[in-house]
Amino acid sequence: MSYYQRHIFFCLNQRDNGENACAQHGAKEGFDHCKTRIKAEGLAGPGGVRVNKAGCLDRCAGAPVAVVYPEAVWYTYVDQADIDEIVDKHLKNGQVVERLLLPPGVGR
Repeated sequence: MSYYQRHIFFCLNQRDNGENACAQHGAKEGFDHCKTRIKAEGLAGPGGVRVNKAGCLDRCAGAPVAVVYPEAVWYTYVDQADIDEIVDKHLKNGQVVERLLLPPGVGR
């Protein structure tokens, strides 16, 4: 068994040259909300869920983005309600949130 059941990585990258980046699209707020929800649900820690900051995940055109492992499911999100749905369905119950999936061809 893995130390954590799942990891969710939030791209928090910011670009100073004006190019699109997750930080410009509320990524830090999404990360903070997810971390708060995971703790409140008692899911944090060994055997549970780890919420991690990440640098550029190179999928900037879909910003903001997060990826859940070990399933390697890529999400885009707009607000706290989207994060809540990812927490409630995927991180708690293992169900992919189809409507928030980042299309496979979206890159930088």
